[in-house]
Amino acid sequence: MLKFVKNHMESITGIEIYPLISLLIFFIFFVALFYWVITAKKEYITTVSNLPLDNQNETLS
Repeated sequence: MLKFVKNHMESITGIEIYPLISLLIFFIFFVALFYWVITAKKEYITTVSNLPLDNQNETLS
């Protein structure tokens, strides 16, 4: 099965760029996420982390 897929993929021209593009997207996403986490304000993180425990905003119907 894998031999069939490998032979089929080798016949497609220009396919070697797709693994590089996916690695680049993966790397850029996690670098941006890391930058956002480092630069996030402490007050925002505290507010967002307390949202699941905050029962004051619930409306009972």
